[in-house]
Amino acid sequence: MRNWLVRDLAGIAVISAVLVGISYFLGWIPIPGMAYYNRVIVTIGINIILAVSLNIINGHAGQFSMGHAGFMAVGAYTSAYLTYFHFQPFLATLAEGPGRFALQQALFLGALLAGGAAAGIAGWVVGLPSLRLRGDYLAIVTLGFGEIIRVLILNIDKIGGARGLSGVPAFANFFWVYFFVCIVIIVSWRLVRSQVGRAFLAVREDEIAAEAMGVNTTHYKVQAFVIGSFFAGIAGGLLGHYLVYLNPGMFQFTKSFEAIVMVVLGGMGSISGSVLAAVILTVALEGLRFVKEAFGLTSDPRMVIYAIVLILLMRLRPQGLLGNRELGDFFRRRKGGDR
Repeated sequence: MRNWLVRDLAGIAVISAVLVGISYFLGWIPIPGMAYYNRVIVTIGINIILAVSLNIINGHAGQFSMGHAGFMAVGAYTSAYLTYFHFQPFLATLAEGPGRFALQQALFLGALLAGGAAAGIAGWVVGLPSLRLRGDYLAIVTLGFGEIIRVLILNIDKIGGARGLSGVPAFANFFWVYFFVCIVIIVSWRLVRSQVGRAFLAVREDEIAAEAMGVNTTHYKVQAFVIGSFFAGIAGGLLGHYLVYLNPGMFQFTKSFEAIVMVVLGGMGSISGSVLAAVILTVALEGLRFVKEAFGLTSDPRMVIYAIVLILLMRLRPQGLLGNRELGDFFRRRKGGDR
């Protein structure tokens, strides 16, 4: 077994233990409104997963996908279908105890992975025929795919249709969300530094030159789509099992646009930039929620203020907050300059 894999597995084990401790700590903090703050923290984590997964497609591989909400919907409804119709009735037949809790967590993990796999397959289906396209044509195809998925869900009564699916088991929590935050960051970090990641970067920089050097550009673009779609499905599953409700309206084009904004604002190709932008935008949207109440406005001004801030940021720093660099690069450069 390679040394890096051993280190990563050990790191994941340590992180898991820390997350368990933090989860218990958050549950015992006697702060008024802690449930709201916990909801914001979990939402930040889900948005981080969504942004980093889209960054694999848009940032590392250089493809412009506008249908990420569709992959998220596939993962959300697949995992919710399994837990709501199959796993929850089975767990109800078991007596309460540590064994039942452990089985519940294992089944939930299986449902999340199944949802991610379904989203990955959907990414392969849409990617294989469409990724021979480039630029605006690819964006239009992926946008159309996201809308097709939403309309299909609207017409499937088994999973609620236009009414939505209520009563989804509340299995997701702080631990599971940030466990997958760590997983997607580690996978993205290792991926971009692997042979596959170098092929992604070659395709992003100059697809024609990459083909001339023998890189199978279609293969690697599809691979980026599958990986990014898998983690988008995971994010969807976590969202559904945290809100305990799913509705097709949650996965409209605006959701894909939010993820795109996070990737562009953080810096195309920057993992830590996507994380930073997801935190900033999620907190900003929640903070702007109080502007309406403070000024007694009848309409919600959040989107207007949100758009103005984004326009200013893109005007003043079009390459994003971190460009294509990581936070560690700034610290290393400063340390080298001090010498």
